[in-house]
Amino acid sequence: MYFERFDPMQGQCLQILDQAGRLQEALRPDLPDGRARQLYERMSVMRLADRMAMSLQREGGMGTYAPFYGQEAAQASAAFLGPEDWMVPTYRETGALYLRGVPLANLYRYWMGDERGMLMPEGARTLPIAIVVGSQPLHAVGLSWAMKLKGEKAAAAAYFGDGASSQGDVHEAMNFAGVFQTPTVFICQNNQFAISLPRRQQTAAATIAQRAAGYGFPGLLIDGNDIFAVAAAMTEALADIRAGKGPRLIEMLTYRLGPHTTADDPTKYRNAEEIEKFKPADPLLRLRRYLEAKGLWDQAAEEDLLRRGQAEVEEAAGKAKAAPPPAPDELFAYTYRSLPPYLERQREELRAASQAQGAVEAKRG
Repeated sequence: MYFERFDPMQGQCLQILDQAGRLQEALRPDLPDGRARQLYERMSVMRLADRMAMSLQREGGMGTYAPFYGQEAAQASAAFLGPEDWMVPTYRETGALYLRGVPLANLYRYWMGDERGMLMPEGARTLPIAIVVGSQPLHAVGLSWAMKLKGEKAAAAAYFGDGASSQGDVHEAMNFAGVFQTPTVFICQNNQFAISLPRRQQTAAATIAQRAAGYGFPGLLIDGNDIFAVAAAMTEALADIRAGKGPRLIEMLTYRLGPHTTADDPTKYRNAEEIEKFKPADPLLRLRRYLEAKGLWDQAAEEDLLRRGQAEVEEAAGKAKAAPPPAPDELFAYTYRSLPPYLERQREELRAASQAQGAVEAKRG
């Protein structure tokens, strides 16, 4: 319905919930109000978690961090994946990983430099964060091809941004997916900037979604700040993929309200007026307006949510801070199943140096 009705080649964009919180019932997906409220609550905690990460980084308790402020609805796409599906994230999917069931304390630990934070819960079909821009769609296509060969009725979701869409790896992944009709959903969070480069300088195509036609499968452009549009696109794409209809590309049009990372100064390439222009499209604001109009939300509920959410993120931050530091030789623990000889030698050298340092410190003590 949605992929056929909204043609990205014509610049058509699926929006179901407008900025005033008004819903087009004729386009509404199977997203009951009760679940919409639950998603609002989770998205609100996601925003609080994002703010906590920014604070931890500014205090020196965390390394460089990639915030997702303003992209909560697009991140909530992870809520529509089934347990049989694979999620393949970028470095900006903290919110999506949280919804996928990865403990928030683990995510904070990862950004504090502890790779153990990427040890996924048992049975969770979720890959670790990919830092290399545009590399992860190849992994998703590989996973989905394997599932197809094994006869599994499942999908792999590849997350990437508008900047990554210019990478050769993304082209190769989509081309392979189209040729072999892999069960892959490509999720492009178009937040308007690849670090400082605006989307208009990223591609001459009117939309990123329209590129799907060149690979032989459907693409859809949606308002990525509209949780109902996200639900519609994800539900239909996953149903089609499980029915053996091949891959799908969803371009989720959103806006990065914060910096690219904590190492970025966005004032160098955009002004405050531009940011203010996009604030009315806030995914939380419009969903809250919808829920309030339905009598499903009020100020008391909001205050209670913020109190509980803040307690949740503070507890997670406390757990991450209190976690014992990794042993130095864990640097070698999470890449190879069995270390090649040259890394074995390096690990032994590091262990010997650590033991020697420990002995010196013990004598001083």
